[in-house]
Amino acid sequence: MALLDFFNKRKKEPGAEMSFIDHLEELRWHLIRSVIAIAIGCIIVLIYANQIVDQVLMAPTRTDFISAKWLCSLGHGIGIGDVLCFKGVDAKFLENKMTGQFISYFTLGFMGGFILAFPYIFWEFWKFVKPALSEKELKRTRGVIFWVSFLFFLGVAFGYFILTPFMVNFYFNFKLSSQIVIMPSFSDYLENLIYTTVGIGVLFQMPLLVMVLTRIGIITARFLKKYRRHAFIVILIAAAIITPSTDPFSLMIVTLPLYILYEASIAIASRINKRQEKERKEWS
Repeated sequence: MALLDFFNKRKKEPGAEMSFIDHLEELRWHLIRSVIAIAIGCIIVLIYANQIVDQVLMAPTRTDFISAKWLCSLGHGIGIGDVLCFKGVDAKFLENKMTGQFISYFTLGFMGGFILAFPYIFWEFWKFVKPALSEKELKRTRGVIFWVSFLFFLGVAFGYFILTPFMVNFYFNFKLSSQIVIMPSFSDYLENLIYTTVGIGVLFQMPLLVMVLTRIGIITARFLKKYRRHAFIVILIAAAIITPSTDPFSLMIVTLPLYILYEASIAIASRINKRQEKERKEWS
């Protein structure tokens, strides 16, 4: 029913009626253009694949990585010594499958293309949703494309510059025996890199997701405040999974931004609830 109501609200032009098939046809073209945008981004990434692997993907594995040096300087500056400094690692990657590098090549192209095309993909999605919104709702969602893109790239940057160096440093220095040689496959490293960049970029959309869920009445600011402690525990567990290091500073670096996003979500939900309550009083 909700989907049908959404399609009924959509009109290509004022006063024009669109059938269910017309809506699906328009959606199909939005998806096609999004796929084309990803393909263009993919081609760009694949052309420069060698440089991207050497200078971008492998950079967090080196001790001279910009954020590694910055975190070490920060640790010395706040008087905690070498706690935030990364130990030197000799990161070498093994590929024992004949097709391993070939598959990783196209995985890199697709994920790189998706990251580059993300603002356009959301813009296409927004163009499809926009006709179903009222003028008041459109005013309240001004700048949504900017904020969605900003939060996504902020999450990707956080995962790349902060989480990935911590991940590499922990796993390469964690040893059960000196006879065990750590040499993971490049595809394994690439998979983890995708989780800690694109995955975190999606996770950083939490305030916007809360905004949508609040406006349609699924959650409220009171609900988020009531379960604030529970949310903190969940965030702490998620941070421990993402950054398996037992170092409290490592956990703090991951937990802090996620909890700040949760508090921002509460503020957004509270503002929406107040506006909704005001509108109810005006109508009553």
